[in-house]
Order: sequence, then C-alpha cells, then structure tokens
Amino acid sequence: MIAYFNCTSGISGDMILGALVDAGVPLEELKKRLSSIPVHEYELKASKVKRAGIRATKVDVVIKQSAVSSQRSAKKWKDIEKIIKTSKLSDAIKQKGLRIFRRLFEAEAKAHGGKLQDVHLHELGAVDCIVDIFGALLGLDILGIETVYSSPLNVGSGTIKTEHGILPVPAPATVELLKGIPVYSSGVPFELTTPTGAVLISSLAKGFGHIPQMNILKTGTGAGGRDFKGQANVLTMILGERSAVSGQRSDGRVIVIETNIDDMNPQVYEYVMERLFKAGALEVFLTQIIMKKGRPGIKLSVLCDEEDRDKLIDIILSETTSIGVRYYKAERRVLQREIKPVKTRFGNVSVKVSKLGDKRQKTSVEYEDCKKIAQKFNIPLLEVMKAIKQ
Repeated sequence: MIAYFNCTSGISGDMILGALVDAGVPLEELKKRLSSIPVHEYELKASKVKRAGIRATKVDVVIKQSAVSSQRSAKKWKDIEKIIKTSKLSDAIKQKGLRIFRRLFEAEAKAHGGKLQDVHLHELGAVDCIVDIFGALLGLDILGIETVYSSPLNVGSGTIKTEHGILPVPAPATVELLKGIPVYSSGVPFELTTPTGAVLISSLAKGFGHIPQMNILKTGTGAGGRDFKGQANVLTMILGERSAVSGQRSDGRVIVIETNIDDMNPQVYEYVMERLFKAGALEVFLTQIIMKKGRPGIKLSVLCDEEDRDKLIDIILSETTSIGVRYYKAERRVLQREIKPVKTRFGNVSVKVSKLGDKRQKTSVEYEDCKKIAQKFNIPLLEVMKAIKQ
C-alpha cells in the first residue's frame, strides 16, 4: 500500500498522527506500541474537529506537569539515542527513528552553529517529539504503508517565537531539512511546516509532486492547531494501491553512492554486488575509469532509497578495499513497468513491458526465464531470447 500526503497547509507531527488515526489506526493500539518506549509521562488524546468546515481528527500529545523537569534533562542526542536503543521497539523501527532523530539534531546544529552532541531540542520538546516521530512510524506500520509520497510543502510565512528568539518562517532548521524539496508559501502568517513534520516527510517520502497513479482505498485527515479563515488547516493522507494497469511515469528521489577502487581483485565485485542487491540496492553498476597517475580503476555506483543508505555504505566499506564513499540525492524518472506472462513454444515466460501513457514503449524478456529454457532444452541462449521476443 502507498500513502500520499497532501500538504496544502503544511505538515507537523500532530497532523501526521491525526491523519493516521483518522485513516483507521486504533488509538489504543498506537498507545500500546508507544508504551514500549521508556517515556511515559504523557497522554495521547484524539478528538473530532472542523477546520474551515472540513472534518478532521486532532491528536494531541499532552505532557504531564510532573514530566516538565525530566523533559528538560533528556533533550540531547545522547539522551534520545539511549531512550530509543533501550526501548522494546522492533529493530527496523529503532533504526528508522535513530536516523530521523540524528537528521533533526544535525539540522539544528548546522542552523545554529553548534555541535551535534551539544544541541538541545528546545521548543520541539523531548517527549512530544519522540511520540510524534515514533507514533508516525508505528502508525504507518500498522496500516501496512510500504511507500510514502508527498505534495510540495506549504511552509507558511511570518515569524515564530522560539528559545533562540524571534525567527523567520520557515525556521532555520526546517530550511536545512527541506533542502532539495519543493516548497512554497500561500501567505498564511504562521508556521505551517514544523521541524518535526519536515524531518518526517523528508526522511520518509520517495518523491514530491503530483499524486501517483493509484486505486484509492481510504483517506485520513489530520487537523492543525489553528482554524484559519478561508483555508482548511488540515493534512490529508490518501491511501491506495498502485494500479495494475498504469501508464504514468514513476518519479522520485534516490540516493547515489559512489566510490573509486583501483586495488581490489575483480573477482570480489560479483560478491559485493550480490550483497548490495540483497540489502535493498535499486541498482548496482561498475564503470571503468582512469585515476591519478594514469592508474585504471573501477567506479562502484549504487542507487538506493534513503533509509537503506547507511547499511549499503557499511557493506561497501567492509567488503571492498575502499576507504571512503561519496553520496548525494538525485531525482529520477522511469517508465511504469509491468511484468506479464507470455505463452511461447517453450512454456510461459515473463516479459517486462514499459509504458508511457497508453503507449507501449519497450518490451524485454526476463533473463532468468530465458536462461532456464536454454539449459532445459540445450539451446543457445541468444536463440531462445530471439525466438521469445519475436
């Protein structure tokens, strides 16, 4: 299942929680799963509200008065890291949460000129930030969401009062988190996209733009804190399944990881590529290059989703002679692809059909199917591929 967040009035942690609960995440189930985190001095409440006449669900993380002092002592990265690692969450959720929180701390550090280990979350608050971020991750998991997309983000305008003083909207940390992401302002003089909302959507979304082609199954609407006149302050989440027949292009962001190698046995590359693919790489390829002093070398390139970046880098650094990698975000555009079984004189064979709109662009036969046929009938592989394509 895929989810599309329509951020016409920005995005925040509580709006995401509201949209998830409105879409069918049981509040009691969410509370139960969140209880595995060693942070308990809060209440999670949900209510039905209206924003500019639109019905929505408002979810609030209410911090208990007794938690104020402990909240102040648990705001640094080392404190958050310890809370996450000692929780009873699944390893997958823990790792996602750690990556998201580290990005948040890095953005705050860069925006305010400090060191990561010294940064405090300030107005974000430790408890409500933990609940917002892990509530979002757990809610998506409960709904079975595999892929997230988003519209461009409405960031708002004006200024916001923080512990640093009066800051412009969007806040510096929010700007840092949204680099490379399409944003705009409708002129509403409030902060519409918060740092928590920014770090969640920028970490989870595979692409930003128009709604992808899907069969809509249900929607969820989360309410923001204010009720603006003339604009519904809501976050709409549309849930659906990819259409079986689709001619739309599939666009999105990927991470490109690269490293140059000139001192490794070439036999090792096959093993490395196999490990990278099994760990989630979208594509792995090798390019011959000439390095310094005229030495021939190989550039190893890996395309992946952002959440797989760190584990793929670890594989490269541990399984090759590389002592460092570079990585960057890239946009990609691919044709919609569909695998179809085709009857041939050799039996059923899988064929990949790529389309743009209703027009078929390219057809290719699956290599593994052809290989099995060639081995079974003792026929040259090229002849099998030619016969099937015809």
